[in-house]
Amino acid sequence: MGITGRTGRLLGSGRASDVYEIDEAWVLRRDREGYADGLAEGALMERLRAHGYPVPRVRLADSSRSDLVMQRLYGPTMLEALVAGDIGPRESGELLARLLRQLHAVPGRVVHLDLHPENVLLTPDGPYVIDWANAEVGDPGLDWGMSAVILAQVALADERYAAPARAMITALLTDPSALTRDGLTEALRRRAANPTMTVREVEVLGGAEELVQSFMA
Repeated sequence: MGITGRTGRLLGSGRASDVYEIDEAWVLRRDREGYADGLAEGALMERLRAHGYPVPRVRLADSSRSDLVMQRLYGPTMLEALVAGDIGPRESGELLARLLRQLHAVPGRVVHLDLHPENVLLTPDGPYVIDWANAEVGDPGLDWGMSAVILAQVALADERYAAPARAMITALLTDPSALTRDGLTEALRRRAANPTMTVREVEVLGGAEELVQSFMA
């Protein structure tokens, strides 16, 4: 059924998946590592979209556990826009905070758990959040903790983006945020257990904890 058996031009790759062109309106995201459930993810995205949250449209009839067929969006990731100088670190952190608040206002306590600059696309119609493979029902404090820890790891492990990552954390956590001590603790535990982490990313988790705690009163 559908088109999931065929793929077109490779448009991009992440740590666990590849995105292929279908046509000008649709793309196919294919899971390489067996982490994702495209049907469950697509159903969640459609529910969020029904509540006005900015996620791509999904074609569930053409999706499967390993493949997710979704709307093709045009525009850079937040990280690409940051590198190009089209958006500043402070504005980026404020946008991440706004997207987290907006998500947590949707009924059902959905948390993204991987919201960072590479998972936000800046389109002519506004920002869109992608990559919902880790999403679940949970505590908003954990979602804020995951975003903060991810940025803190970048600030400590990647010299190229250290300064903008610190500026983003500052904007994210002085919004004010809904970060909690329990949320930070659980975020650190999950990041340490994440099989896609590099050795360096795991090594800096202690420093990332200290950095994030410095913003908590």
